[in-house]
Amino acid sequence: MCGITYEFDSRPANGETRQIAEDLYWLRMPLPFSLEHINLWLLEDGDGWIVVDTGIGSETSKGVWKQTFEGPMAGRPVTHVIVTHLHPDHVGCAGWLAHEFHVDLWMSREEYMLCRILVQDTGRDAPPEAVGFYAAAGFTPEQLDRYRTNFGQFGKMVTRLPESYKRLKDGEHYRFGEHHWEIMIGRGHSPEHACLYCADCNLLLSGDQVLPTISSNVSVWPTEPKANPLRDWIDSLRHLKARIPEDVLVLPAHGMPFRGAHGRMDALVDEHVEKLDKLLDFCSEPRRAVDTFSTLYRAPIRADSMIMATGEALAHLHYLIDEAAVIAESDSDGIIWYQRN
Repeated sequence: MCGITYEFDSRPANGETRQIAEDLYWLRMPLPFSLEHINLWLLEDGDGWIVVDTGIGSETSKGVWKQTFEGPMAGRPVTHVIVTHLHPDHVGCAGWLAHEFHVDLWMSREEYMLCRILVQDTGRDAPPEAVGFYAAAGFTPEQLDRYRTNFGQFGKMVTRLPESYKRLKDGEHYRFGEHHWEIMIGRGHSPEHACLYCADCNLLLSGDQVLPTISSNVSVWPTEPKANPLRDWIDSLRHLKARIPEDVLVLPAHGMPFRGAHGRMDALVDEHVEKLDKLLDFCSEPRRAVDTFSTLYRAPIRADSMIMATGEALAHLHYLIDEAAVIAESDSDGIIWYQRN
């Protein structure tokens, strides 16, 4: 697949840990989603450990962490908590870990700030602007009711964040344990996603920015309804490709560690370009965002996937709008129709 080769023949079972370098461990954390795991990383740091990503904020995740503290981490404390980006499977237990060990939380500014904002949605009613956003995309009344019911779920999967944080910035270098690591920022999947690159060891902790078998969701959200995240995503992949060697060992948040990063990033870009071409042809007649699913996705969209599917459809449509290839017009009911220019 895209010329990639996997570094290992097997993976740790959910909840188990494996050493993959002299001072680096792979913890496979279970998730209660269709994507049923996330890969977390433990870096030896003197007499303690640096944690990179944390799992969702659930009792199951905390139980795995407690077993890991007593087992592979051998009772040595966490010294820093680093989070690549704000999605709950990455940031969920970060606050709990930081408070348990009285240590700092490291995130990029946009990820930390937006996470704090989204957590505050829990317990609120869905705002009219957000309901209108999905109505304009073509949601039925039943689908809008489901959105209202599920609004604010984000905060239920994230433990309380510290009131302050250490900012990660693109190009900064840090010494963790015996090695130097560089922060490389990507955008599109999330606002300011931090990858960690170690030239000494030729390793990239890629989070969700580069995955071996799936493309990360790239979506438009009600908080920024005119955004063009797909442009950010494609630009970020091209910039990242120019900064890392082809033979780097990529340690992704989902799937198996692999080599062949350049080919994989090219394939991710090509996949979206192919979707854009198909979408442009499909919009020879006026279409709503929800009408484009059959063109963009191989399988029918389930009710619990409507939000992400709509967000990604809008990301592709907005890319074409910014290229002046498609125009968007609202009808008398506020539904937006997209057509080839």
